[in-house]
Amino acid sequence: MTLLLDTHTLIWWLEGNRKLGRRARAAIEAAGAVVWISTASAWEIAIKVALGRLDLSEPPEVCLPREMKRSRFQPLAVSLVHALAVRTLPAHHADPFDRMLIAQAEAEGLTLVTADAIFKRYSVQTLDARQ
Repeated sequence: MTLLLDTHTLIWWLEGNRKLGRRARAAIEAAGAVVWISTASAWEIAIKVALGRLDLSEPPEVCLPREMKRSRFQPLAVSLVHALAVRTLPAHHADPFDRMLIAQAEAEGLTLVTADAIFKRYSVQTLDARQ
């Protein structure tokens, strides 16, 4: 399975949060899984930490690269194709970071691991992060 983690799913993974369900955790840990982390998620985490809206046990520039290496997560850059694809997305979601993740998942054929029910309104495969 080829997965793209939503930002909150990535945060749950980093924190070992029990909100991340067994099925989602198993999909992420599966031997054949390829797990992508969008640079948009890293950017969103950095902004939230800087604004004091997210408290991680370590700075994101320490824990995120280490966890990506340890878990063999792949970085997914925001390309011109991804950025332009946001324009044609239906306006179901207002969050620009989530819209970018949706555009990336659609363009790359990835399954989004998320607890956000709004993602299901788009033509993108999802896996419920709480299950």
